[in-house]
Amino acid sequence: QVQLVESGGGLVQPGGSLRLSCTRSGSIFSTNRMGWYRQAPGKQRELVAIITATGSSSYADSAKGRFTISRDNTKSTVYLQMNSLKPEDTAVYYCYGRLRRTYGSGEFDYWGQGTQVTVSS
Repeated sequence: QVQLVESGGGLVQPGGSLRLSCTRSGSIFSTNRMGWYRQAPGKQRELVAIITATGSSSYADSAKGRFTISRDNTKSTVYLQMNSLKPEDTAVYYCYGRLRRTYGSGEFDYWGQGTQVTVSS
């Protein structure tokens, strides 16, 4: 059973920083990409940042220059460093992974349970 478990959310003041972590449990054959999405109340889930198997990353315009996605393959963990946080960054943040469980199997999308980030004074 593959699971993605997020941690690191919480309440932070505007201008502050948080680092989210997403750790994968369960064995897999390969990773296509990992990333972070977020969903604010009353809004659709949106992409925040993605990092591919080759290490290239991309960001939503709202995250560029403030957020950094990284990974530690030895720990099966992906991070999202969020700086200069704004109230509009308030959302539930979800870890995402497109993974291949076994050799020859297809790739499937996996999601974490989400972690709340609230930016407020």
